[in-house]
Amino acid sequence: MDNQLPLKTAEEKAIEDWLPVSSVRKSKWWYSAFHNVTAMVGAGVLGLPYALSQLGWGPGVTMLAISWIITLFTLWQLVEMHEMVPGKRFDRYHELGQHAFGEKLGLWIVVPQQLLVQVSTCIVYMVTGGKSLKKFHDIVCPPPRCQDIRLTYFILIFASVHFVISHLPNFHSLAIISFSAAVMSLSYSTVAWMTSLFKGQIPNVSYVPRGSTAAGKTFNFLNALGDVAFAYAGHNVVLEIQATIPSTPDKPSKRPMWKGVVLAYFVVALCYFPVAICGYYAYGNEVEDNVLITLQKPSWLIAAANMFVVIHVIGSYQVYAMPVFDSLESVLVKSLRFKPSNKLRFITRMLYVAVTMLTGMAIPFFGGLMGFFGGFALAPTSFYVSQSAHVLPCIIWLILYKPKRFSFSWIINWILIVFGVLLMLLSPIGGLRSIILSAKSYKMFS
Repeated sequence: MDNQLPLKTAEEKAIEDWLPVSSVRKSKWWYSAFHNVTAMVGAGVLGLPYALSQLGWGPGVTMLAISWIITLFTLWQLVEMHEMVPGKRFDRYHELGQHAFGEKLGLWIVVPQQLLVQVSTCIVYMVTGGKSLKKFHDIVCPPPRCQDIRLTYFILIFASVHFVISHLPNFHSLAIISFSAAVMSLSYSTVAWMTSLFKGQIPNVSYVPRGSTAAGKTFNFLNALGDVAFAYAGHNVVLEIQATIPSTPDKPSKRPMWKGVVLAYFVVALCYFPVAICGYYAYGNEVEDNVLITLQKPSWLIAAANMFVVIHVIGSYQVYAMPVFDSLESVLVKSLRFKPSNKLRFITRMLYVAVTMLTGMAIPFFGGLMGFFGGFALAPTSFYVSQSAHVLPCIIWLILYKPKRFSFSWIINWILIVFGVLLMLLSPIGGLRSIILSAKSYKMFS
């Protein structure tokens, strides 16, 4: 047995060096900044004016501000817990969960929720990329000069990019793509809010929350909570991003990671608040669930903004897909005993991209999709990934640090847990209703 132990350890180390999350640890603090911007800003920011049209001015702006503060706090918790055990790093979310809840229970609590968030986000980005490509095409070459092309074909075009770049081996190799995506997110957000502001209010603009009946307004309100939740969905890849930063006892990774997070959240604020407020100010409850679709002129600028979105969600998809690749390849190699190889990685990633593409083609209902996944899928994980962006980190924090009952830390964490659970239960109701209504009016294959 003693002779076999070093061999087993060497094998495990070789696997860890092959898996995408833990293979390279030489990222700088600014890598964490643009990785976090890429993960956070995406499809969600384009739906924020629509969320405000369902919530109204007061509740809408309040929820945006509260969400920003809560998710920054819970992200700080995750950064702190990454190296809370001396000599050990929790490179993956489920490893932290296993430390808190136990080896088996931790996996069952964390992995299904995290995968649901990451996979559903990739699906939403498939739809977002396809819709933005279609908008770009329709502006540059509108009917009747060019034939109208169904959305499903644009989703296929968008997916074709990922069939190629998904074979980049790890997070570090995504640096240029992620940086470009972060720059694009700031660019199209600026285009969206500045164009809305310069256009001014449309005639007879109305700020009455959407819905013709009390029940309809209630469902819309609940769906909007999910939209806001989806907009703050970056927590699920935080530990995996931090795992790429080098760490020593004198210079732990949490310092450069937090430095990057603060910069990232500053950029997030520059994107979210102006887009939400200016978009809702200009169009009121007439705004579309993707604000760039609402904007019409100047056509060249709107076309450019839609292409910026495409470039950004290409990077966002990869940032969210990389931990999924890590999980799939880990199961195949560790549990099913496949030999680590480029062939195994190629087949696994091609199949994953194909599944998210086909699912995106089947349910291209942007607003309802964000509300449903934002509340149900996203909420539980990244501290309820957003509005709910707190539950799991807060629960783990209470378990591991054991703050004194009724202390400030104890009270804050319990308040956030209750808040997140309520949002997780309520917001999917509105999102599911929106998906059903969209499906009834949408003829995918007509």
